[in-house]
Amino acid sequence: MRVRVDRDRCRGAGRCVLAAPEVFDQSEDDGLVVVVDDRPPPALHEGARLAARLCPNGVIATVDEDGRGTG
Repeated sequence: MRVRVDRDRCRGAGRCVLAAPEVFDQSEDDGLVVVVDDRPPPALHEGARLAARLCPNGVIATVDEDGRGTG
C-alpha cells in the first residue's frame, strides 16, 4: 500500500492521527497532516484506509499494490 496526502487541502482536523497514529502525524508548525510512513506494513493498512474515510476534506488517498485505491 502507498499513502498520499494533499496538504494544500488539509484543515488539520486530526482524525487521521487518531485513526492511524503509526502512519500519520500533525505538523507542530501548522497542524496539517504529515505522513510518517507512506508505505505502511500490512498490519497498518486498515487504519490508513479508515483515516482516508474519516478525513473531512478527503485529502488522504491509499493505493494498494494492485492499483486499487481510495480517496
